[in-house]
Amino acid sequence: MIKKKCYLNALGILCAAGNNGDQIKHNIQSGNVKLTKSDNYHAGPALPLGLIAGELPKIPLEHKKWQSRNNQCAFAALQQIRTQVDQAISQFGEHRVAVIIGTSTSGIAESEQAIEQWVTTETVPESYDYGLQEMGAPAQFIAEVLGVKGPAYGISTACSSGAKALATARRLLSAGLCDAVVAGGVDTMCQLTVQGFSSLQAVSEDICNPFSVNRKGINIGEGAGLFLVSKQKSGVELLGSGESSDAHHISAPDPAGKGAIKCMQGALSDAQLAPSQIDYINLHGTATELNDQMESTAVNSIFADNVLCSSTKPFTGHTLGAAGAVEAGICWLMLEDNSTQAFIPPHLWDKQADPELPQLHFADAGSHQPKSIDYVLSNSFAFGGNNISLLLGRA
Repeated sequence: MIKKKCYLNALGILCAAGNNGDQIKHNIQSGNVKLTKSDNYHAGPALPLGLIAGELPKIPLEHKKWQSRNNQCAFAALQQIRTQVDQAISQFGEHRVAVIIGTSTSGIAESEQAIEQWVTTETVPESYDYGLQEMGAPAQFIAEVLGVKGPAYGISTACSSGAKALATARRLLSAGLCDAVVAGGVDTMCQLTVQGFSSLQAVSEDICNPFSVNRKGINIGEGAGLFLVSKQKSGVELLGSGESSDAHHISAPDPAGKGAIKCMQGALSDAQLAPSQIDYINLHGTATELNDQMESTAVNSIFADNVLCSSTKPFTGHTLGAAGAVEAGICWLMLEDNSTQAFIPPHLWDKQADPELPQLHFADAGSHQPKSIDYVLSNSFAFGGNNISLLLGRA
């Protein structure tokens, strides 16, 4: 069977590292960390959070069910690719354009405020609509803004949501159900996630330190990454995806990395590439004790220490349901880069390796880097053992 091509034509992206691709690329290349300490979302000490800087755009729809910061963030990403999306709608028709967006927070922050008022006054704010916290709300909102009539739904598989949306877009195109997809992920800050991860003793009071012997946990972040995905050739192709569900534990990964190994091997097989052909791996790299142990075991078992890799979470924070899309976006920026020296995100850590972890080849801003990056792998490993690896290539 001839495999149908799938291209990532355009990217809209914002997170703590910057409000567009150019800013994000510059700050990562410069080692410029924008995470800031805040106690706004946490009952304990101030924590480093990956907050988006500046004002987000106003929601262009009046109905109160759309009025969430999460939708504002998705709309900000959409605006960056609106010209290309409008061209796709004009070319293919409104019924042939789909919207698939992953999220884990949706409008929870607004629900927190509504619940707080209800507890104190026994009334719900007039401006509140329960529908804004539904996991399908961002996809429905973007579809409404664009006026498209193709499939529109959300994916909520925790930290793999954004990457799952991209894999889903590829399947929709391959099945002939649409001709273009607006796909990616979005999550914004709320107390529920910060307090929840804190209760699991998974957050760090300092900038996260992935794969270090001194790692203490994650930094929560927010962000969005939306792609225009189609079969029309452009600079970056989504070559393969591999998915698995190890179901080892509700919040802890299989320590042997069986699920992670399966999805990385699946992505390689889908793309018909060998491990030796991969130039870079964007690690899930949360800086938690269990994730880094599992992921280093899994990556080393397939690639040994022969492939450059890094975690970009010290720059972005862990953007949860948006992480897979934001990090695929960083990989897209790598492949779109045509400068004489390749853009490779450095692995930001204290360089104190954990002797209990298998060795990986971390990208160092001061070391020799290849002149060209052609194939990159992006890992997303979520609660419940919901895993996905995306394989992107220069077209």
